[in-house]
Amino acid sequence: MSERFDVVIVGAGPAGLAASLYTGRARLNTLVLEKGIPGGQILITDWIENYPGFPEGVAPFDLMENFRKQAVKFGARIETDEAREIRKDGDRWIVQGVKSAYPARAVIVTTGAAYRRLGQPNEAKLIGRGVSYCATCDGPFFRDREIAVVGGGNTALMEAEFLTKFAGAVHLIHRRDKLRGTKILQERVFANPKIVFHWNAIVDDILGESNVEGVVLKNVKDGSRSTLAIEGLFISIGMDPTNEIVKGVVNLNEWGEIIVDEDMATSAPGIYAAGDVIAGAPHQVATAVGTGVHAAISVDEYLSTK
Repeated sequence: MSERFDVVIVGAGPAGLAASLYTGRARLNTLVLEKGIPGGQILITDWIENYPGFPEGVAPFDLMENFRKQAVKFGARIETDEAREIRKDGDRWIVQGVKSAYPARAVIVTTGAAYRRLGQPNEAKLIGRGVSYCATCDGPFFRDREIAVVGGGNTALMEAEFLTKFAGAVHLIHRRDKLRGTKILQERVFANPKIVFHWNAIVDDILGESNVEGVVLKNVKDGSRSTLAIEGLFISIGMDPTNEIVKGVVNLNEWGEIIVDEDMATSAPGIYAAGDVIAGAPHQVATAVGTGVHAAISVDEYLSTK
């Protein structure tokens, strides 16, 4: 592709589409690259109740489709292609895709992060049917029900405590005999009467055809198995930032997240980042949108000086 763009945005999740709306309105020649369906990680969620402006909630696909339409309305172009590399070429950045190379004066990286999965056969089939990776997104659907959280780190402990606001009981499943989270979080979950602990245990199977009906737990010490009847399984074993295209190009923290400054700028002049891939950002749609908008405004200001 010989066309040159003012900005290429890598990723069409909430951060990327919000950024493209603002760069489009700024009359910057904007291209958004997305390897799959625009929408990002939230498309695996069944329903969104915590995005402002939708008191009854909204289907993730409907919300993202409106994002896409609005971005296109203001001039952003969305191309189906997988970005493989970002490299410098003179005064331009080149985003190399599978189909073509895309020259740009600036780049916004919004590649997101992927939830780590257990790898159980039923896991993917039951996402949105009892399997969840986001307590704040899906917790309210499990009022007075028996549910479980897998994990022992800070996020798992915070999610377990949060879920006690809704669930009748929360089973915390951890593969070790002690928690990894900070002491204050440990004190809170140990003091919560709604939380039941399952030590030295892993999920060996997820039961249910159309909805989660239970899990099979395996004791890692003696190999014994037991069945736990639950209706919701919250998997909280971490997220991995999707950072392959920026490795060696911008600075990353110890977890592989992109380090940005107060303007969403990375260590490489002309490259900005937003959403779940950046350091320190809560993994929420509203946060992704806010950082995407911030990155777009910063790019407009950056290009106005060039």
